[in-house]
Amino acid sequence: MSKSFLIDMDGVLVSGRTIIPGADRFIKRLVDGKVNFLVLTNNPLYTQRDLAHRLKVAGLEIPAENIFTSAMATARFLRSQKERGTAFVIGESGLTGPIHEIGWVMTDHNPEYVVLGETLTYNFELVTKAIRFVAAGAHFIATNPDPAGPSETGIVPACGALAALIESASGMRPFFVGKPNPLMMRTALKHLGVHSDDAIMVGDRMDTDIIAGVQSGLDTILVLSGVTSRELIKRYPYQPTQILDSVADIEIK
Repeated sequence: MSKSFLIDMDGVLVSGRTIIPGADRFIKRLVDGKVNFLVLTNNPLYTQRDLAHRLKVAGLEIPAENIFTSAMATARFLRSQKERGTAFVIGESGLTGPIHEIGWVMTDHNPEYVVLGETLTYNFELVTKAIRFVAAGAHFIATNPDPAGPSETGIVPACGALAALIESASGMRPFFVGKPNPLMMRTALKHLGVHSDDAIMVGDRMDTDIIAGVQSGLDTILVLSGVTSRELIKRYPYQPTQILDSVADIEIK
């Protein structure tokens, strides 16, 4: 049986809205070979169907059920902590949807948790409420630690940047669920129904994708189609199992 794949999205399959050359053929080989795989992303903005559509526009046919986001992992973490709970949530449908699905209530009346994702319309009033709830004792959970992300016009502040603001004002550090936290990897493996020994993490970043794979006991493949160069790899005390130019070079055994 072929090993299953956990595959980062940005810098591995696409660069912005442009497909990485050969990524479409790689995905087709996985589908044709009936190989288990999940596309992982720290981006909590969009739902699975939204992301599947965006990838399709770029030229990648990936079923929505083969996409797993930090927002989905966050919802599963919340449910593992408490079967039913209340949360003050800052985020878009990619985050609010999974939280609704686990049966939690979203409220701004004495919430037990503050759950921070990303939004296209940051609101100072909402941020102030989050700070006050956290300072008053609400548990502070954030989808991912990325301080910035790409947009059509340049970089934009992401979850990590807003989390730093809330932490500075409240004095409480958030628990980040997304990569490089191995929790996201284990949650994705459970979702896929496979053991870490039978899976491979494919990513373009040593400090998120590869370290998360290493800490989760997975084989790892670093592709050079994203932000990491061969020279940069040498600086890290942990190394990927394999280094390839892109996913087009991955052999499916």
